[in-house]
Amino acid sequence: MKPGRRIPPHGELRRSQILTTFGPGAMLDLPLHSVLIGGLEGWKGDKERVYEARLEGWLSDKLKTKELQLYAPPIPSSEPQAPKSGIDVYQFPIWFLGQVEETWQDARGQVYRTRPLLPWNRLVKGGYLTRDRKIKPVVPVRFVQACVRGHISDIDWYGFVRHDYQTERTGDLWMDEGGAGNDLSEIYVRDEKMGNQRRRLSEAADERAKPLGNCRGRSPWLGPSVRGPCDRPSRLLTRSASNAYFAQTVSVISLPDHDHALRTAVERVYEDFLKYCETAADIPRERKKDKVKVALEGFADAAVWADVQRRQAGAAPLEKSIKQTELETLLMQKDTIGDDQPEGNFYARRHPLGLLPRQVAGKLDRLVLVHRLREVSAQLGFTRFEPIMPDIYGELDLEVERAPLSRELSWLPATEHRGEGVFLSFSKEAIAAWLRREAVKRRGEQLLAGFDKWKSRHRQGRQEFPSVPYIMLHSLSHLLITALSLDCGYSASALRERVYSLSAGYGILLYTGTSGSEGSLGGLVEMGKNVGRLIERALELGRLCSNDPVCGQHDPADPHEERFLHGAACHGCLLIAETSCERRNEYLDRALVVDTVATKGAAFFEELP
Repeated sequence: MKPGRRIPPHGELRRSQILTTFGPGAMLDLPLHSVLIGGLEGWKGDKERVYEARLEGWLSDKLKTKELQLYAPPIPSSEPQAPKSGIDVYQFPIWFLGQVEETWQDARGQVYRTRPLLPWNRLVKGGYLTRDRKIKPVVPVRFVQACVRGHISDIDWYGFVRHDYQTERTGDLWMDEGGAGNDLSEIYVRDEKMGNQRRRLSEAADERAKPLGNCRGRSPWLGPSVRGPCDRPSRLLTRSASNAYFAQTVSVISLPDHDHALRTAVERVYEDFLKYCETAADIPRERKKDKVKVALEGFADAAVWADVQRRQAGAAPLEKSIKQTELETLLMQKDTIGDDQPEGNFYARRHPLGLLPRQVAGKLDRLVLVHRLREVSAQLGFTRFEPIMPDIYGELDLEVERAPLSRELSWLPATEHRGEGVFLSFSKEAIAAWLRREAVKRRGEQLLAGFDKWKSRHRQGRQEFPSVPYIMLHSLSHLLITALSLDCGYSASALRERVYSLSAGYGILLYTGTSGSEGSLGGLVEMGKNVGRLIERALELGRLCSNDPVCGQHDPADPHEERFLHGAACHGCLLIAETSCERRNEYLDRALVVDTVATKGAAFFEELP
């Protein structure tokens, strides 16, 4: 090899893919190998620092780690003499199937396609040595075993077929496949040494029988020798299955520090004017004084009074959730939020609602056009089999059995996206009146029954029912994303949502969520200026689904369909790209937004004569 020549990498991924889909511990098929993405210790090269104090502070506090920093995934250098960069991977699995054209017939005359199943130390020059001394190519076996703690390893195929995990590991194994080879009940592992004894692969999928034994506690993405004690049963896992890897990510919108600005403003006039206020009614009276009026401009009386009470009690500043901070900023009593600077992180302007359709009038109370926006997302772990999503406050339950990204945590991978957005705030009075209707209460009970059924089958985490207003706003958000993608120039997968259903208020933030050039076309802000027409079109999309009446009649608690977190929702109406949805397309119901063919009277936007 010529001096200075760089060895090309075995494959490439986009940086955003690494954070959400192919982070440490994820399985990936490269052109020539099947691999496991290595832990953070194996990420080489110059890492670009991602600055977001609010997210770093939250992660450091929750993970009990001091000065936790965020870095973007490394990128390869084009300089020939530059140090090696990239991400280490480990070959996985290390059991293979020989690519031979052979058949095997059982005692009943059933003919199966059969291929040799062999470990890596039985390979010859990277292939399978046939009986006639020819070398045939091999492919990684599709099936591995894992546990809910994220541990993963190859299946002990000798132990599985012989029903004995203490047996010797010698002899030839074969995998017999009937039909198309996709039905586990038609796939057998056959032991030639034991008189062609066979075991159906579907038995490995029976979790109650624990056919694969207990987990071995292996974490090969952290190093081939890393393992620990684990008492959880191993479960069959298909490498390409959608439940093989769920990244745990937390994201924040980079915002002006509203709380710091509020505390600074109150500090300026506290000793001279606000220290002796006794009730909330004293705040507007003090505002009449010129110095107080200037200092507190743009801050709501309720927020000022809360900080005054905190100071009077000698308490530390209250810790707020991620979404609480964002919502309070978006609801600030200011015409503009942030600075209109080319390299700024956030700039938004309040815009008049204009003339709204009768069906929408009285439901909205604020429209904010976000001309400049930055979202920062960080990955702090992953799970297998079951995803753990942020709650309605934007925060994760960190007490779940999360698999680590590194042996010693000192930093976390992060990405940032810049774009634009539209924020809609909904009237608290209108939502309160809607919740008092009997039809809404009945629909809420049906959705809660489905949630309770789901929770009884999925015991990881401590998720709570997100509330009926959240489900309504979440469903409306999906309809708005679909309507926007038809008119504003963005594809639906380029749009993202943040739904706010908190004590401070209710709102939806729709924004561009892509790192490419599609993040700043300007069409989203322009569409938001005609919010009445936008909502009207979204409601029209929700009234009738191409799968009605089946979609509209769906019962969330129906055990046969097992769609416990859906009301009237399916791929024909509400389900969108999962990268756009903050809850993986769960907690959706058209019937809370508009009347459907099966449910009347529960809609927030009721039909008018």
